[in-house]
Amino acid sequence: MSLLPQQITKAIEEFSKLPGIGPKSAERLTFHLLRSSKASPEGLGRALLSLKEELKYCRTCQMVALKEECDICTDSSRDMTKILVVENPLDVVAFEKTKYEGSYHVLHGVLSPIDGMGPEQLRMKELIDRCNRGGIKEVIVATNPDVEGEATAMYIQKQISEIVPAVTRLAHGLPMGADIEFADQITLKMALAGRRDV
Repeated sequence: MSLLPQQITKAIEEFSKLPGIGPKSAERLTFHLLRSSKASPEGLGRALLSLKEELKYCRTCQMVALKEECDICTDSSRDMTKILVVENPLDVVAFEKTKYEGSYHVLHGVLSPIDGMGPEQLRMKELIDRCNRGGIKEVIVATNPDVEGEATAMYIQKQISEIVPAVTRLAHGLPMGADIEFADQITLKMALAGRRDV
């Protein structure tokens, strides 16, 4: 027998399904919504429902959008011959701050057999279809520099290297302001491999 009403345990259970939210955090979030005058369970519920009901994926780049095509894909000043491939929509937000002027393609994940993520679960087919239509001069793979990101980058390269003139990968290495003595061996190795003229 549970001491908590079913509504509370159900809310805790639902919060626990979110990435990075464990049982204790889920409990804190649930009780915060119950007692806070600022947090509105109704507002949160409406916002979450609108995510599912009102948002779409751009038919070109797979970014979240309100229309069939996102604002980036309909912007005639962008260089549509370049595609920057990213893992998720937040990566697009990060690259937009750099004033990147090409187009994007959002995979919505990376290859990870352990997590049941194969090419079919990602937006790989849409990327390959875009490349097959022609006009793409470069695909820049900007997946994270971890095992899954590297595997995804290699898969993309194998799938499109015959149809796109240039498939490139973001440089890896030391971040600005980092101390070399604290860098790990893989980061130092990548920094050496990606060196450039001064």
